[in-house]
Amino acid sequence: MAYSIGQVAKITGLTTHTLRYYDKLGLLPTVGKNSAGLRRFTEDDLRWLNVLECLKSTGLQLKDIKHYIDLSKQGDNSLQERYQIFLKQKQRVEEEMLKLKSNMEKLDFKIKYYEIALKYGEKQVYNRNPYLCDARDKLFKKWQ
Repeated sequence: MAYSIGQVAKITGLTTHTLRYYDKLGLLPTVGKNSAGLRRFTEDDLRWLNVLECLKSTGLQLKDIKHYIDLSKQGDNSLQERYQIFLKQKQRVEEEMLKLKSNMEKLDFKIKYYEIALKYGEKQVYNRNPYLCDARDKLFKKWQ
């Protein structure tokens, strides 16, 4: 089945402008055109858009995605380099997840702190709850 650019925009949540921009940059290498010159997307193109958006949302720049596409066109000779791109992206995501987990712990701490402060009607509640002191020292003992 073939999809128009408008249908793909609705399916993916991307704008038609973004899809045209991706195509102009060469990021949609397999998108064809019909006899009227209108873009026609296949299921494979939709899957590729999903991968493209994954790479983009994990921090890979469009020029690096283009490099990946260029490598793909080289065939099996570039398998190792393409594999390394995904390993590097996975490592970046894992590092970001660790940062997010640390930040979530700090947010949880501050929420707990304010719950206790609201309960007692004052901000100086560390002496009322030893847990807060321990958690504060653990989470904020150094610049993290």
